[in-house]
Amino acid sequence: MLKRCTTVILMCIAGLSVFAQDAEFTQFYAAPLYLNPAFAGSARCPRVIMNYRNQWPAISGTFVTYAASYDQLVPSLQGGLGLLVLSDKAGEGTLMTTNISGIYAYHMNVSREFSVNFGGQATYAQKRVDWSKLTFGDMIDPRYGFVYQTQEIQPRDRRSFLDLSAGILGYSNVIYAGVAVNHLTQPDEGFISLKDSPLPMKLTAHFGAMIPIEEYARKVTSYVSPNIMFQMQQKFQQIDVGIYVSRGPLVGGLWYRYKDAAIALIGIQQGIFKFGYSYDITISKLSNATAGSHEFSFSLTFDCHQKKRRFRTIQCPSF
Repeated sequence: MLKRCTTVILMCIAGLSVFAQDAEFTQFYAAPLYLNPAFAGSARCPRVIMNYRNQWPAISGTFVTYAASYDQLVPSLQGGLGLLVLSDKAGEGTLMTTNISGIYAYHMNVSREFSVNFGGQATYAQKRVDWSKLTFGDMIDPRYGFVYQTQEIQPRDRRSFLDLSAGILGYSNVIYAGVAVNHLTQPDEGFISLKDSPLPMKLTAHFGAMIPIEEYARKVTSYVSPNIMFQMQQKFQQIDVGIYVSRGPLVGGLWYRYKDAAIALIGIQQGIFKFGYSYDITISKLSNATAGSHEFSFSLTFDCHQKKRRFRTIQCPSF
């Protein structure tokens, strides 16, 4: 029985037949380059964003994800450039994923009221397994427990590959919508060379609107913003539906992730500074054991000046 359990665990970790999903952020608009590469340069001015997510902290082997990005509009290239770095730790660092992405998005004004961005992303990805944190059946003594050294032959502890993604984003002053496709080439991410383990392609679709409810001196001071996002990766599907409400510098949000979580969010926007916190209340069968999920976002959008404003900034939530 122990040998069978060990075999199953090894197969999952090695990626021989695992059905997993990419790391995710509840505040997906606060990680725009991770959501859709077409967002690169969408703020026009230089922008720095940092994200942190701690999922299910009460469960041993929690999932912790970090991300940092920089992007800005480059008029001479007719679009925006971006750099995205992501680190994901699973099983208290037993499985580590690190991604470094370069992004370009071409910006096109279709009319005076509507624009379209086309984004492309190239990612250097690395997955690493810390075999010292794993236990195997031949390490167990019936009386004293784990006392022996394993005789299992350990395969390589890391796997590196190139990954490509693309996205499109359309927006006006009120509505916005986009589609992104990640892992276009479905690279092999397995640790054991006996069988390929292609990284499943991920499809993301998002749609929303920014509806002004109060203005002062021709500037919107309050708005309501309904949004929906759909993701699909192999057999995994996810639907997030929610609404943001903003008044002055304060932003609040309520979301529902189908059959998984109810989400509350609060944020502040003041000048070039934005900060957000969200908490996922697990409503699945794991609800009593997870302690939910905590997520923080922080961004700085620096002031910039251009002689001629040829590119429209997208009006969408920042959290």
